[in-house]
Amino acid sequence: MKSIRKVRTYGKGVYLCRRCGRSGGVIRKYGLNYCRQCFRDIASNIGFKKYS
Repeated sequence: MKSIRKVRTYGKGVYLCRRCGRSGGVIRKYGLNYCRQCFRDIASNIGFKKYS
């Protein structure tokens, strides 16, 4: 028996990472829609700089 994923209309589960599909820890600022793990991988490629 297959489980059917419930369609979310509000809350954290609405927004998915555009790279891996995770719903937790999604960075939505500036329309990024990447989870924090994927954002760390690609941040330098998309123009973000790390300041220490």
